[in-house]
Amino acid sequence: MEKKIKWGILGPGNIAHKFVQSVKCIKDAEITAVGSRSTVRASEFAAKYSISRAYGSYRQLADDPEVDIVYIATRIPAHFECALMCLKAGKAVLCEKPFTLNALQTEILVRTARESGLFLMEAMWMRYLPTIVKVRELLAKGVIGELRMIKADFGIDAGWNPEGRLLNPAMGGGALLDVGIYPISFSSMIFGPCPATIKGLAYLGATGVDEQFSAILGYEEGRLAVLSGAIRTTLPNEARIIGTEGYIRIPSFWCSQSVELCVKGKVEQFELPFTSTGYVHEAEEAMDCMKQGLTESDIMPLDESLKIMKMLDTLREQWGLRYPAEKNNASHKK
Repeated sequence: MEKKIKWGILGPGNIAHKFVQSVKCIKDAEITAVGSRSTVRASEFAAKYSISRAYGSYRQLADDPEVDIVYIATRIPAHFECALMCLKAGKAVLCEKPFTLNALQTEILVRTARESGLFLMEAMWMRYLPTIVKVRELLAKGVIGELRMIKADFGIDAGWNPEGRLLNPAMGGGALLDVGIYPISFSSMIFGPCPATIKGLAYLGATGVDEQFSAILGYEEGRLAVLSGAIRTTLPNEARIIGTEGYIRIPSFWCSQSVELCVKGKVEQFELPFTSTGYVHEAEEAMDCMKQGLTESDIMPLDESLKIMKMLDTLREQWGLRYPAEKNNASHKK
């Protein structure tokens, strides 16, 4: 029998529930432990999913010798400290998007993982969905000709809750890190993570976070990516890749289950549902890498995650947006 890879869940929030439901579909995966800052929450989560060990601290989970890889599903400001702690404890790490608050934190994580020879990956689940795999296949075949533009947006109306995560700067709130990371990562996957020009505008609301933004990324040979995100405005929520011979349209591209291909006026539809909640695909990628002795995924390489974080930093600098953790220099710990 193939050895099971044992997962630890750090932070039993909403996204962790979806992730665990997916991982339970993988035959050679086992959810071994869950860690929370609350023993009660950890115990409730463990009972719901028949997890054998529940810890009332993140440190206890990181130190569990039975855990092979930790899935970090905490709030964004805690990603860095939790991932660093797990890496220093000798654990492989799959950390939710965005990796960290800023590029400096990501750089420290990448360096630590590489020096330790440990697997590390940003959990950009979108990249592993069957639809996005299909998109990469279509682009590799050159079906829409020379690529010229990308248009992608992701916007929701989350309402007004200034104490909630999305509008609270202390929690890394705002459109850019929550929903904006998707169109930016999507563009990076296709055009690359190093645009020659980055221009962005944002509306900073009453709580100081970016409630909506638009960014234009300029690449060589005139290629453009026009990207938007919002947390108090519902957007069309689709992506289009436009070439000289046609376009590819992906509705709800960050959780897509269909792809539309239009070449010279002829439209073809691909229906590609994902398994379970969809997180199964990124979990399988992480496990496949570990089985092969790889320390990173070539679908979401660490260098690309770092360059994406640098793009986010550049946009925030243009907007004058900093998070309290950065002002307190917590982001500079090594």
